[in-house]
Amino acid sequence: MTFNGLNLVGVLIASVVSIVSGAIWFGPKTFYPLWMKARGIESGRLQNNPKPAVLFGGTFLSVFIQTVTLGLIINSLQKNLPDFSIINGAVVGLVLGVGIAMFASLPHRLFGGENFKTWVIETVNDSLNLMIAGAIIAALN
Repeated sequence: MTFNGLNLVGVLIASVVSIVSGAIWFGPKTFYPLWMKARGIESGRLQNNPKPAVLFGGTFLSVFIQTVTLGLIINSLQKNLPDFSIINGAVVGLVLGVGIAMFASLPHRLFGGENFKTWVIETVNDSLNLMIAGAIIAALN
């Protein structure tokens, strides 16, 4: 199934892999305890207690939109660069993750009074997920 040359199955797979990667990143044995401590939440539980459907549905929608956007960029590059590789897809994802996702959010975090460690934990995960998604999309497109 394609949309204007973009393999939507590849985008969906990349989205699911990003969700799984994020779940591992923020797992209880990885960065979740450090992230909670950096946010000043001693209980280790989210304070606003969002509904699971909203939390996970919103997360998937957000990741899917990011992945579709990345896929459209990679698809365009592949049309113009016939030797565009999986590595190229990973690099495009990483560059967009670091250059746009990470640094677009930094001023908001600074003005919002959040600490640097929280920003690093969250946005490094985003950048790595975009890198992985870029590789998957380039391979399957």
